[in-house]
Amino acid sequence: QVQLVESGGGLVQAGGSLRLSCAASGRTFSNYAMGWFRQAPGKEREFLAAISRSNSNTYVADSVKGRFTISRVNAKNTVYLQMNSLKPEDTAVYFCAASPTSFYSVTVVESEYGSWGQGTQVTVFS
Repeated sequence: QVQLVESGGGLVQAGGSLRLSCAASGRTFSNYAMGWFRQAPGKEREFLAAISRSNSNTYVADSVKGRFTISRVNAKNTVYLQMNSLKPEDTAVYFCAASPTSFYSVTVVESEYGSWGQGTQVTVFS
């Protein structure tokens, strides 16, 4: 499995921005589609965005569409989540995950992600 480490979380005022990073190691990064999820206290983990191995296809959940953008740089073994116009309800632990899917595919299905990072806390205050 690939090892994943998230960074970039923190405390931000509502309306602000953060960029989360997820660094991969241990396996060939370009062999994995990547996804971002979050989990708020007392809630189930929620899919946010995914990007294909090819870097040509992305999918963003309706709940964050227009505010969050996913990208990846395979040469840096890193996937990013740019978060703009943050709201207090975006407060959660954010996780990246890797899925060994086909080259152009993205997946929103949590069970199709076999490797997960430890998460990074994002807190948005008003």
